[in-house]
Amino acid sequence: MAPGDNGAVMTRNGIQRMLSCFFLSALLVLWPMMLSSAATLDDLKQLEITCYVPAYLTQGLRLQNVEVTYDEIQENEDHNHPLPLYSIQYGNGWNATFTIESAREGIGDRNIMADEENAEETEIKSPFGPMDLIYRPKGKDGRKAEIIANWVSDPNMNEEKAKGPDSHPVLGRFHGFSATGITLAEFTKIIQSLHPIGNDNAPMSRSTPATNAQITEKHSSGTAPAPLKIHPKVFNMIVCWVSDSESPVATEINLNAVEKNGNQFNEEGLNQDGDWLVYSVPDTGGFMRYRVLEAKGNHYKIEYQENGDGTLTTACTIEFEIEKRHIRQNGSPMTIHALQVLSYTQK
Repeated sequence: MAPGDNGAVMTRNGIQRMLSCFFLSALLVLWPMMLSSAATLDDLKQLEITCYVPAYLTQGLRLQNVEVTYDEIQENEDHNHPLPLYSIQYGNGWNATFTIESAREGIGDRNIMADEENAEETEIKSPFGPMDLIYRPKGKDGRKAEIIANWVSDPNMNEEKAKGPDSHPVLGRFHGFSATGITLAEFTKIIQSLHPIGNDNAPMSRSTPATNAQITEKHSSGTAPAPLKIHPKVFNMIVCWVSDSESPVATEINLNAVEKNGNQFNEEGLNQDGDWLVYSVPDTGGFMRYRVLEAKGNHYKIEYQENGDGTLTTACTIEFEIEKRHIRQNGSPMTIHALQVLSYTQK
């Protein structure tokens, strides 16, 4: 479906058509952006384009990253007029994310799934009108590995495109929304809460406190530790046994697998004790625990401690980032979130 086609509904043949746009979409990633900078939500309010943020976030999602980039200026455009784009990422520090992207021209369908046989399409209502989605795995229930909405155009884009098919938008933008690790119902609720940033009349959902965006923006700037939900046994895999001497043992861990492997990473025994997330080890009386010391975007520094039910408690600091990785599982491509160790210090 071409962006801006009002009321168009994707058919199942749309999945096949998406592949033809793959290389065009890939080029879009390589094109831009003569300048790029880390930003805050307040910076978006200063842009002349319309930027959208959600008033509702499903439990656990927090602001992780805001970025402002600048699109390429064509020969027949005003080279003294910068053309900003923006992107925002929310996450829970584990596997759930909600991402907002923007584009000005040269776009194709975003709805490209690596595993077509397990992908399914639907349409939801949004502030932009009908919005087409594709997601996997199939089925309306349960958290999804990936949800991608096709591009939607804002009112400025619609107005500028109405001037003629060859017009180049200046203020108008296409907006794309995607998510991982949340349900369709949660994604729909987030989409339907979208509003232009700086709009004081935007409704706030009771499920998310009005101060949530302000709190998470402080976290992302490094002034306060951001919430992090990683099973303490993950850090136990990084640290060597007391009888050994060389750490870190593991330096990259698949967090998607950690979430799904509930037998090994059992959430029973997990408790929040002040700043510490504590896991009480069954049968031994020992514990594993950590607290966040620093957090900025996807970059974290934590203090980790463990005790085997004795007088000795070992401690270390671990610095790491959570990044996307593209791997193959049983011959099929998939995207995972990986914890990558950057530094380790024994206390």
